[in-house]
Amino acid sequence: MPGPLTLGQIASRLGGRVAGNAETLVAQVGSLEHATAQQITFFSDPKLKAKLTATRAGAVIVDAAGEGMTALPRIVCDEPYVYFARVSQLFNPTVRQAPGVHPTAVVAAGAQLGARVSVGPGCVVGEGVRIGDDSCLYPRVVVYPGCTLGARVVVHAGVVIGSDGFGIANDAGRWVKIPQIGGVRIGDDVEIGANCTIDRGALQDTVIEEGVKLDNLIQVGHNVRIGAHTAIAACTGIAGSTDIGRHCMIGGAAMIGGHLKIVDRVVISGGTAVPSSILKPGTYTALFPIEEKSAWARTAVLVRRLAGLAERVKALEGKDKNG
Repeated sequence: MPGPLTLGQIASRLGGRVAGNAETLVAQVGSLEHATAQQITFFSDPKLKAKLTATRAGAVIVDAAGEGMTALPRIVCDEPYVYFARVSQLFNPTVRQAPGVHPTAVVAAGAQLGARVSVGPGCVVGEGVRIGDDSCLYPRVVVYPGCTLGARVVVHAGVVIGSDGFGIANDAGRWVKIPQIGGVRIGDDVEIGANCTIDRGALQDTVIEEGVKLDNLIQVGHNVRIGAHTAIAACTGIAGSTDIGRHCMIGGAAMIGGHLKIVDRVVISGGTAVPSSILKPGTYTALFPIEEKSAWARTAVLVRRLAGLAERVKALEGKDKNG
C-alpha cells in the first residue's frame, strides 16, 4: 500500500483546490461515519450535513457548495464522489493476477492471447478465442470457441462467455434446438462480475461495447448489444436481441424483455420490469413501494380492477356527452 500523502500532493496529482492546511497527511479513504483522523472522506449530499459535522475524518472532499459547511482541511472539486474514487485508487491500487496461464487452465492451441494476459486456475479458453493485451481471467472462467475479448478486460470468477443462447422452435409439442452459430464480441476496458453468463448469438454476435461494467450474476441473452460505458447492477436479466444504448445505468434485478430498443442515457431503477422499448432518455421505474402483505393484497385487487373501472368511466363520459 502506498504511504501517506498530503492534501497538496493529492491535488497536484488529481487536480482540485485545497482549502485549509495543505500539509494535512492522510493514508486511506473512509466513510463520513467511520473515517479516522488518518483518513479522507467525501461529502456531496446536503442531507448528510449532520454526518459531516460529526465526522472524525482528517480531511474531506467537497464541491464549492459544501466548502463552507466544514472547517476540516478539504479538497474542493466539481464531482466529490468521482474524486473520492480516484483518491481511493491512489491508496488502493488494483492487484491483478500475475500474467501468464495457470498450470490448471486449459487454453486451446488455436486461441490467441495478447501481451500480459492472465488466465487463472481452472479456466477454459476455447478454439479460436482472441483475448487482447492486459486482460485478466480470474479462476474458473469459461470462454467458448470463437469469442473475442478486447484489451484490459477483467472477467471475474465463474463467468461463462459464449454458451448457447436459448433458441428453440416448437414442432408439434417437441422442442427443436436452433444452432447458435454467432459468437460474443467484448470491447476494451470491460469488467464482468462473478458468475455472469453471456450467450453467443444465434446468427450474429452478441456484442458488449467498450467500457461496459457488469455486476455479478447477470444474464445476457443471445444477440444482445450493450452500448459503451453502460453499467448494469447484479441479478439483472436481459432477454435475447435487445439493444441497450450507451451510458445507460440499470439497477439490480431489473427484468428486460427481448427484441427491445433502449436508447442512450436511460436509467432503469432496480427491480423494474421493462416489457417494451424505451425511446427517450430519462429515468424509468416500475415498482410498488413495499407494504404489509394485507395492504399489498388490497392494492393488487384494485390494480386488477383498473381496466374495468376505466371502461366504466369512459362509458359514463360518453353518456354525458350524448345526454
